[in-house]
Amino acid sequence: MEKWVDAFLLHLQNKNFSPYTLKSYRADLQEFLLFFKQRRQDDLRYFTSANIRSFLAALQTQHHPARNTVLRKIASLRSFAAYLLEQGQLERNPFKLLPAPKREKILPKFLSVPETQRLLETAAHSKHFAARDKALFELMYSSGLRRSEVTGLCVKDVDFFNGIVKVFGKGAKERLVPVTDAALDAIRTYLASRPHPQPQDPLFLNKNGKRLTGDGLAYIFKHTAIASHLARKVTPHSLRHSFATHLLNNGCDLRSLQEMLGHKSLAATQVYTHVSLEKLKSVYDHAHPKSKE
Repeated sequence: MEKWVDAFLLHLQNKNFSPYTLKSYRADLQEFLLFFKQRRQDDLRYFTSANIRSFLAALQTQHHPARNTVLRKIASLRSFAAYLLEQGQLERNPFKLLPAPKREKILPKFLSVPETQRLLETAAHSKHFAARDKALFELMYSSGLRRSEVTGLCVKDVDFFNGIVKVFGKGAKERLVPVTDAALDAIRTYLASRPHPQPQDPLFLNKNGKRLTGDGLAYIFKHTAIASHLARKVTPHSLRHSFATHLLNNGCDLRSLQEMLGHKSLAATQVYTHVSLEKLKSVYDHAHPKSKE
């Protein structure tokens, strides 16, 4: 079974799945393999509905994972099963009669507008890389880019004339995302501080002059949030959630937001239809006849 897991992961890599998705799939499938190796059942003929149920039962008994974590593991195994069926290695789909639990509706954690502004101001005054960090945070808040998308940008991907960036999202799907003048000005200032940046060069560099990595970006966010004295955990995805929430709260339609976020389906974007309590109260005060008394 192990060689087929390796072949499956290579298949996903060739289809340009993101490194983070590949990392999750690899961890889920290795956990699955370990479960069967411990029972000396590492042959594909043991990849059955009954054994998958046993694996999921053991997982929940021993580790008590969140429901969405279990769903992700099921999705990894389901994709692996589909691949094996395509390769003629399974006679029947083990997931055909295996119902999946419903996904928990977890509201994205977003920052308020004042909190976001404080984060951007802190980044703009970072001790060693103020120009870079200001450009980085301004761009992410103005565009809602994923971590892998912003670190994958090159200088040539920024269109200063039209005010857009060209992004390669999940599955190497290209999209154009508008950005603010503030972000474009910050990027211009940052590039002007670098010696002769070329179009094919990475847009954001680390302290060694190499492309900024996802882990490097997470490190910058962690320390900028601490310096901002924000009473919550802040990650690169926090700005993506804040971007989406603030746009919707100010009248952006779901279809436009879906395009900007690079979501394959509208259902993924609808999670952002939550609104802040302040926005809800404002709508209520303007709409309810009795609230005006």
